[in-house]
Amino acid sequence: MNTAVWVAQIILALIFIGSGLSKLVQPYDKLAGQMGYVNDFTPGAIRGIGSLEVLGAIGIVVPALTGILPWLTPLAAGGLAVNMGGAISTHLRRKELPMILFNLVLLSLAMFVVYGRLAAVPL
Repeated sequence: MNTAVWVAQIILALIFIGSGLSKLVQPYDKLAGQMGYVNDFTPGAIRGIGSLEVLGAIGIVVPALTGILPWLTPLAAGGLAVNMGGAISTHLRRKELPMILFNLVLLSLAMFVVYGRLAAVPL
């Protein structure tokens, strides 16, 4: 079980590091051309979402890896789950069904990490 939770943590970290950095580094107009939902938010909100994704990606792995403040790992996973809840609601409003499926997978992985690190195999 511990291995499965670690795999989920690493997958989430890689996905959210990539997603968050793209929102932080790329110009707003380029992001809007790639992801239609960006037009629904201000540039500051998109940068904020990107920052939270990067922090969540770091928080889901580093505390567990170092043993320093390991309670941050399930907290970060919970934060990423909340982020995915917001993404799902945005994509539902925009009727972007394929994106909702991807967000549901990420939400499920994040909740698996929360459960794993709080109940099944705590750090």
